[in-house]
Amino acid sequence: MKQLFCISLFLGQILFAQNPNRIFKTCEQTAYGAKVEVSDGTYQIKFYTPEIIETTFVPTGEAKMANSHAVVSDKTFSGFRFDAKEDHIALFTEGLTVSIQKQPFQISYQYKGKDILSEKLGYVKNDHFESIQFNLAKEEMLYGGGARALGMNRRGYRLQLYNRAHYGFETHSELMNYTMPIVLSSKKYMIHFDNAPIGYLDLDSNKDNTLTYETISGRKTYQIVVGDSWDDLLDNYTDLTGKQPMLPRWALGNFSSRFGYHSQKETIETIEKFKSDEIPVDAIILDLYWFGKEVQGTMGNLAFDRDSFPNPKQMIKTLQDKNVETILITEPFILTTSNRWDEAVSKNALAKDSIGKPATYDFYFGNTGLIDIYKPSGYDWFKNINKELLDIGITGIWGDLGEPEVHPHWVQHATGTANEVHNIYGHDWARMVQEAFREAKPDQREFILMRAGYSGSQRYGMVPWTGDVNRTWGGLQSQPEISLQMGMQGIGYMHSDLGGFAGANLDDELYVRWLQYGVFQPIFRPHAQEEVPSEPIFRSEKAKQLSKTAIALRYQLLPYNYNMVFENSTKGKPLMRPLFFEDDSENLNDYSKTYLWGENILVSPVLESGVQSQVVYFPKHYNWFDFYSDETFKGGSTVNYEVKENSIPTFVRGGSFIPLAKPMQSTKEYDGNALVLHYYFDETVSASEYEQYNDDGKTANAYEKGEYEILEFEAERNQQTLNITFEAEIGKNQRDLNKDITLVIHNLQKQPKQIKTDRKRQKFQWHPVQKTLTFSVDWNTSKTKKINIKL
Repeated sequence: MKQLFCISLFLGQILFAQNPNRIFKTCEQTAYGAKVEVSDGTYQIKFYTPEIIETTFVPTGEAKMANSHAVVSDKTFSGFRFDAKEDHIALFTEGLTVSIQKQPFQISYQYKGKDILSEKLGYVKNDHFESIQFNLAKEEMLYGGGARALGMNRRGYRLQLYNRAHYGFETHSELMNYTMPIVLSSKKYMIHFDNAPIGYLDLDSNKDNTLTYETISGRKTYQIVVGDSWDDLLDNYTDLTGKQPMLPRWALGNFSSRFGYHSQKETIETIEKFKSDEIPVDAIILDLYWFGKEVQGTMGNLAFDRDSFPNPKQMIKTLQDKNVETILITEPFILTTSNRWDEAVSKNALAKDSIGKPATYDFYFGNTGLIDIYKPSGYDWFKNINKELLDIGITGIWGDLGEPEVHPHWVQHATGTANEVHNIYGHDWARMVQEAFREAKPDQREFILMRAGYSGSQRYGMVPWTGDVNRTWGGLQSQPEISLQMGMQGIGYMHSDLGGFAGANLDDELYVRWLQYGVFQPIFRPHAQEEVPSEPIFRSEKAKQLSKTAIALRYQLLPYNYNMVFENSTKGKPLMRPLFFEDDSENLNDYSKTYLWGENILVSPVLESGVQSQVVYFPKHYNWFDFYSDETFKGGSTVNYEVKENSIPTFVRGGSFIPLAKPMQSTKEYDGNALVLHYYFDETVSASEYEQYNDDGKTANAYEKGEYEILEFEAERNQQTLNITFEAEIGKNQRDLNKDITLVIHNLQKQPKQIKTDRKRQKFQWHPVQKTLTFSVDWNTSKTKKINIKL
């Protein structure tokens, strides 16, 4: 019986000694922190930066486990101050402070003079488990633990850390496909428990102000990450665990997907239907019928069924000629009835049982083995299959069932038991797929759709989804919370199967509202069991037209959305952001019904049937403009907003720029040199600016290679004049380009007296009813463009 290791956080005043039986012995300053010897072990404290600190406890007689599956930062910080007094020792940075009280022994942490947390009993070992305890502020709300449907504030739950799919979930799910050992506090700090094996996060489930991390084995290591803002905190955390590579631009378009397309003919005909209905589409996903005619018995074939798909290479080329990418599903399970079973056995690619034979067991799809990606022979065999698929032209790989869905505890992997690698299996599978992309297509950005992962999986390009959500209103209602929570934990592209996946529920109102929400979720991908179609082209005429309107808006937002991809890749910013990122009102700490889409768009999805109006809260400090009508709403106010059938409540921050694209049928048609730039004039905003990133949308590491441009738009109001300036940062390997900008200025109360562009009179159109101003600007990005509007 393995011992259970746990870390407990006591949520109360920082008053108590850490452990009455622990005696301080020595403290030695090290290059990047300190080494503290106590009577039963050693603390090793290390600064990565002034905002990130790591603490490891190594019990007497044990060695430190050096391997982290999450942390990749090679940063170290030596600029701290070490202050040793008779009764305590302190390590100071400009932000974090670590205080070590000698007697009674106590370790505590502060940020800019404010208490964060302190170890309470510290490390304790008994006959059943190991534990570490902390004191925390009593009033904190707690977030994290990965993907769950619990409400934003997750305090009060004991959360299992064991990736497991929840088929047909709705408004409540305590265990899902993607768990993480992360806790965030409403006090704007994060604690990451840097240990992979399975366990639990107990967020004060006993109502005794205790938070507990438990695990079967592993490292007694945690990092504390802080920041002055939520943006700073996430930038720091994703520096620690890795930034997400930029997605290809096509990944922001519409996907055609279902479970599933049975043949090459059906696949092509589906895309032709999108084209004839003039509904934009950028990718099609082939579920498991691409390798077998039946759901059961064929998993692990990992090669096209030539009866159903006689010429896959030509099919993929035909789709590419139509500006449509092809994505294939794969799974890590090799059935004993599959065409590759003997090959997998001979290549020593499978996990083993206790006597060294390939581990086999039954699950829904058949009798199976599991690829051991922790064994070089298994890793390379699976990676080479992925490279072969990439070589025939696919541009995305879908890794399904990667929890792994069924993973008996007795299964042995090269680096440990099933329970020791279970939660990192999807994480390391994504690493393998990314490696396959970079070896087979080094200049091509990867698209990796996965259901399960771990802390830091964003650096492997992972795009996760929320799993097999029920096709009901309850299923829809939990989606914003899950994506918001995951974005706070570094996973910016968590999204749902639009329309819902599970169940044959034909509800056009639900379908349309889910797709309207999907305009403002990271990936626009309707997907479902095939009894009821997931594609808008196969729905009722009314549902199809309403969906078409939503999809058209998704494509209009392409430049704004693509800029968020850049911000996520460089700063770790999530695409969907909770209101408390913007507004510190206490009632928003447990709120997810309205959220920010990027910096400047506010979205309140319709989550119930038959809604005629719904309450919308507008974050304080700014006015907000209705995206569709330009009606103004004061920040800090709550409004009962009348809901429309063809849209969901959407608002724009006063003083902001919103770049939109012209209509298109594919992101391949996107012209970054022709933008419609909307500016929402607000007299209360004296100055504002916006940066718009652009590149070719497909080249890997375009920003690092200098193959990019950043368009900089600034607005400044001075008495009766509005000055707008265009500037550009041009990458060293990017050409200066001419831009055709249609500038639309909202909320001007009367017609301007005159407009000058670079001191020349500018023609314009004034729309007195809408109170908008429109004119065109030709701009060569090598020069600054100045626009003067006399109000």
